[in-house]
Amino acid sequence: MQVVVQKLKDFNELVMFQHTVFSLPFIFIAMIVAAQGWFGWELLLLGLFAAVSARNFAMGLNRYADRVYDAQNPRTASRPSVDGRISAHAILLFTIVNGLLFIVVAYFINTLALYLSVPILLVLASYSYFKRFSELAHLVLGLSLGLAPIAGVVAVQAAIPMWSLFLSLGVLFWVAGFDLLYSLQDIEFDKAEGLFSIPSRYGAEATLFISAIFHSMTLLFWLFFAAEADLGLFGWLAVVCSGVMLWYEHQLVHRDFTKIDRAFFTINGYLGLMFLLLIIVDRSLV
Repeated sequence: MQVVVQKLKDFNELVMFQHTVFSLPFIFIAMIVAAQGWFGWELLLLGLFAAVSARNFAMGLNRYADRVYDAQNPRTASRPSVDGRISAHAILLFTIVNGLLFIVVAYFINTLALYLSVPILLVLASYSYFKRFSELAHLVLGLSLGLAPIAGVVAVQAAIPMWSLFLSLGVLFWVAGFDLLYSLQDIEFDKAEGLFSIPSRYGAEATLFISAIFHSMTLLFWLFFAAEADLGLFGWLAVVCSGVMLWYEHQLVHRDFTKIDRAFFTINGYLGLMFLLLIIVDRSLV
C-alpha cells in the first residue's frame, strides 16, 4: 500500500496536479455564463474529468518529450521523469490513457465536444515540441489553456458564442504572458541548448515588455468578454481585480527575478479563483 501511495505522489509531482487551478476556473466561468447560473452536477463532474484528463495528457507528454533536456537543467533535474522514479514507458502509457479518457468524457458531454476532442489534444500535444523550432511556444501554451473556456461553453450550449472567444483570447494572452516571466529562469539554459524562447532570443528586458503587452491584451479581451456576455457589476469587478493582480505580478518580477515562482504560482492561481468567485456572485444576482 505504501508503494502505491508513493507512486501516486510521484505522478502528482510529475504533472503538478495543483497547477490545474490555472485552467479549471475558466472552464467553470464559461459554463456558468453559458447556463446563466448553475449548470448541474453531471456537467460539473464531466467538466472536472475533462479538465484533469486533458491537463494530465499535456503534462505527461511534455515530461516525456523533455526528459533529456530536463536531465541537463539543474532546475528540473529532480523531476520524477528524470531521476528514475517514473520510467519513460510509464509516462507514455499515462499520457495515452489520459488522452483516451478525455475523448470518452467528451463523448458523454455532447457531439460537438466529441468532434473537438481530438483537435484539442493535437493542440495540447504540439506545445511539447514547439520550443525546438519557434519562440511562439509561449503562445501555443496560452492557446492550450485558452481552449478551456471553449470546452466549457461547448459542454453547456454545444455552440461557441462570441463572448467565449473573447474570454479564451484573454486566457491565451494571460498564460503566454506569465509563461514569459517564468521562462526568464531558463535564459542561459535555453541559449546553451539552442532552444527557442523569447527570453533566450531577445533578452530579459524585451521579455518583460512583451509580457506586459500580452497582459494588456488579456485585460482588453476580458473587457470585451464582460461587455459581450452582458455581465453585471461583479463581472466587471473581476476584470478590474485581474488588472491589479497582473500589475502587481509585474512589479514583483521587475524588482527581483527570485520572486518569479511567487508571481507565477501564487498570484496567477489566486487570479483564476477570484475571477470564478466573482462570476458566481455576478450570475447569482441575475
